[in-house]
Amino acid sequence: MAAILFTTILALSALYVPQPLLPVLSAEFGVSRETAALLTTIAFIPLSLAPLFYGALLESVSARKMLRWAVLLLAITEGLMFLVQPFAWLMALRLVQGLLIPAMLTSLMTYVSQVSAKSDMARAMSWYIAATIMGGFAGRAISGLIASLFHWRFSFLLLGVGLLVAWVWLGRIADTDAVKLARPSLKAIGGILSDPVVRTTYAMVFCFFLVFAAMMNFLPFRLTELSSNADEFRIGLAYSGYLMGIAASLNAVRIHRLSGGPERVMVGALAFFIIALLVMLVPQVWALVGGMFILCGACFLTHATATGCLNRHLTQSKGVINGLYVAFYYGGGAIGSYLPGYVYRDFGWNGFILLLCSVLLIALFLAVHLSRLTLLSSTHDVSAW
Repeated sequence: MAAILFTTILALSALYVPQPLLPVLSAEFGVSRETAALLTTIAFIPLSLAPLFYGALLESVSARKMLRWAVLLLAITEGLMFLVQPFAWLMALRLVQGLLIPAMLTSLMTYVSQVSAKSDMARAMSWYIAATIMGGFAGRAISGLIASLFHWRFSFLLLGVGLLVAWVWLGRIADTDAVKLARPSLKAIGGILSDPVVRTTYAMVFCFFLVFAAMMNFLPFRLTELSSNADEFRIGLAYSGYLMGIAASLNAVRIHRLSGGPERVMVGALAFFIIALLVMLVPQVWALVGGMFILCGACFLTHATATGCLNRHLTQSKGVINGLYVAFYYGGGAIGSYLPGYVYRDFGWNGFILLLCSVLLIALFLAVHLSRLTLLSSTHDVSAW
């Protein structure tokens, strides 16, 4: 399990490693911050599409074999990120990485589910989710540290070396059966989307991750506006609030119990999400960093709660349900990591925050609507019984 958790941390690190480097990349390559932000966006796009199409490709491949190939290829692309010069080549390599990371995440989750005993499944998945959050923080913080000590390219080189270590380590773990992912047919997708609870959940997830991705991508530019001391290391540390996501995810069930149910938790968490954005209107570094702790805790609590509610609501076709969830989640991320940058450019930070608050108000409305739908659904079930 240690090799799996280590590889999970590296996979998420690879996804987010460019974010604290965006201001320096923008300056070095002479591109706008919106163009620099595409280094994140272009990796999100395959993540939003892959869950719908990988099933047909991976039906006959073992999780370990698929994982090792993806890890090796990702290590090679990280090495190339260290070497290539034109910005267009960096973009092309990030697109390839965006195709490899979903294969890694699919095989990692599958391997965990195959090697864990049924009684230990919840604990194993909790550790896996915690590792994904830790990877999101480590990728940003360590890349910022390495870039400030040496050069931004060494952040990619170090990650490539780490992935080679993971590739060797994974060669020593036991193999498993073929992944056997279900082919998501249009009929199955249409049937799932016809359910109002599921449809509302997906729309809510799309909205809140759009906002989260926008904040994560453009936070470095705001820090450089507020402080001349905001180097890559300090920008990386500004993501420390991300660690609140670990506490929120691991304690989600306890919070549900104390708060009167998961639906109330989602409404409350999204309200705190909006409060965090309003705190970030204060033109001080402490407001940005403090707001990040509230924002990350609220986002990951909503995320953990939404996935649990969805899987409890529908017990069939879980592969398609979760694949669509990931598609909506990263679809929102792909849009949020790029388009709000134009609002930031034309209307400043305050206009940017107000746009994100508007999207979150839609998510909050959807969460309230979802709680009503869930109540109606449970009432009908009791009546039928």
